[in-house]
Amino acid sequence: MRLVINNLNKSYKNGIKAIDNLNLEIGTGMFGLLGPNGAGKSSLMRTIATLQKPDKGSISFGDINVLEDNTSLREVLGYLPQSFGVYPKTSAEDLLIYFAMLKGISNKNDRKKIVKEVLEITNLYEVRKKYVDGYSGGMKQRFGIAQMLLNNPKLIIVDEPTAGLDPAERHRFLNVLREIGTNSTVIFSTHIVEDVKELCNDMAILNGGRIIKKITPEKATEEIKGQIWTRTIERNQLESVEKQYDILSSNYNQDNTLNIRVHSYEKPSEDFKEAIPELDDVYFISLKQDNLS
Repeated sequence: MRLVINNLNKSYKNGIKAIDNLNLEIGTGMFGLLGPNGAGKSSLMRTIATLQKPDKGSISFGDINVLEDNTSLREVLGYLPQSFGVYPKTSAEDLLIYFAMLKGISNKNDRKKIVKEVLEITNLYEVRKKYVDGYSGGMKQRFGIAQMLLNNPKLIIVDEPTAGLDPAERHRFLNVLREIGTNSTVIFSTHIVEDVKELCNDMAILNGGRIIKKITPEKATEEIKGQIWTRTIERNQLESVEKQYDILSSNYNQDNTLNIRVHSYEKPSEDFKEAIPELDDVYFISLKQDNLS
């Protein structure tokens, strides 16, 4: 099933245009929606999830007209927002059984079976008796996926899910998403380029409520091959070098020097060496070009 968005627009009462005539098509698998904070990612996710209505445009998922048939969409939707409330002092297992009842799984044995399955998928089975409010941030995010999977969703939306997680929790969380992303359409909204690089087979970059690039991560880096250059400079040189070159990023070395990455169609000077393009380079180039246009 494909998610198809046409001419979508959404403005708020404060005058901010969060979604600007957006067109996008997403198929099965992990789709990364990459953009800076304030780009309109959460507004788009909330609109697709039927939590807010757009001013105009259309959204379809398979044969479901999303904006006219919210109920049918919600039956096949799994949504994990940036934050999802405070949990009562209840074990993960009991809370999932309760959520399964709310989702219409009336048979007790069926409820137990699906709850066991989602706890195992999210690596929470060993801590199923613990209270959810005592879980770490990463465990709470995985619990969010567990409750999301109870209705076997075909469209899954996760909004900024790894923000604030430590590296080990982030790794576990991404592994869970990787496992569930093979048979469903999963939209992974984030400002963390590394997450998209590790996880997604297709992606788009969003800025100012508009899709400015839609491409596979592999093709994105291939497009800028021969255009990325690197050089080591002293820290006090940065300001003058920034005036000379289109610097994409800079990283400190242990000796307090800086490695800079520059975008140029030709070798900027003899001091530079060609670098292997990375998805971060694609992201920074796309945002710079869009902000200049």
